[in-house]
Amino acid sequence: MKIVIDARMYGIEHTGIGRYVMELTQNLAKIDRKNDYTLILRNNYFKSLSLPANFKKIKGDFRQYSFSEQISLPKILKNEKPDLVHFPHFNVPILYRGDYVVTIHDLLMHKQKGFEATTLAPIVYLIKRLGYRAVFDRAVKKPVKIIVPSHAVKKELVDYYSLDPDKVSVTPEGVSDLSGGGAVTPLLKKYGIETPYFIYTGNAYPHKNLKRLIEAIISLNTERRIKAHLVIVSARNFFVKKLEKLISEMGAGAFVKVLGFLPDEEVGTLYRHSAAFVFPTLSEGFGIPGLDAMEVGTLVLASEILVLKEVYKEHAIYFNPFDFSSIARTMELALEIGAEAREERIAKARDFVKRYSWNKMAQETLKIYESCARIR
Repeated sequence: MKIVIDARMYGIEHTGIGRYVMELTQNLAKIDRKNDYTLILRNNYFKSLSLPANFKKIKGDFRQYSFSEQISLPKILKNEKPDLVHFPHFNVPILYRGDYVVTIHDLLMHKQKGFEATTLAPIVYLIKRLGYRAVFDRAVKKPVKIIVPSHAVKKELVDYYSLDPDKVSVTPEGVSDLSGGGAVTPLLKKYGIETPYFIYTGNAYPHKNLKRLIEAIISLNTERRIKAHLVIVSARNFFVKKLEKLISEMGAGAFVKVLGFLPDEEVGTLYRHSAAFVFPTLSEGFGIPGLDAMEVGTLVLASEILVLKEVYKEHAIYFNPFDFSSIARTMELALEIGAEAREERIAKARDFVKRYSWNKMAQETLKIYESCARIR
């Protein structure tokens, strides 16, 4: 079978989806020598990516969610004549008429209201939103199969679009090897981090709920008189600049350190030596950062939302994400927990996350490809 994967979002600079594409293609390259693959890549990875003989690369250097994508991608696919295409995100070209699998990571954009989550002018945003809905709606109505990372996303998708549940396959994502074994003291000095500290990693979009996390760290230091700091690791963009302005306006600069993009090994070390990883998100498709933090060896404090309870089970300490006092109380608990109880919880969580494997995810995805061949 000839399979094309739209890998233009390959790489961790594209956050969760970029890691998903990277881990999927790397692990398929390890486990499958039978099928032939073509990866469509942007220029930044076209030359550097090394692949086995049954993989080939072609350039598709046009932006996601663009007019060029809608026109150029179908032309590339027409020339390639694949048996199946995997679109790892909802942005399936409306003009494409071949068989495809699509991964839907979440329905976040369906839930967002207003203009907080965009840098666009209101009229431009409204036009883009109409385009998003048109592309998304067709993407989920025409595929051979839909892949989702969690049962929570499956339920949302099936309910919203009245889909056949058998058409939607749950394929949990994996845990990355962040190591975390590096020396922490030079790292703390390098970035000016004071201890004890909590850590958040990920983007700074409004649904990540970072304002309440900042309110919680302020409460911890002022009302509760517990000295603690917060480290936010997030690639710098408009939303991070907006967050930094908010931190200044809230008078939280003494308690909060915002770092830009960091390499995995530094993130791992900061995870390991933190009081806890805090994940105050209001909406998520899976929750990779919390699993990464568990694997490295720290406590995880997380929003009490359906998807995180599905993925983390009893191995996170949950709080009400709409109440900064609840977040602060949970952070206080993480600081007060005894060393023995802390290590026991961490050990159980590290054992638990072994069930989440990128290699296993690739194997399950390969089974889906093969099932599509039988359906055809």
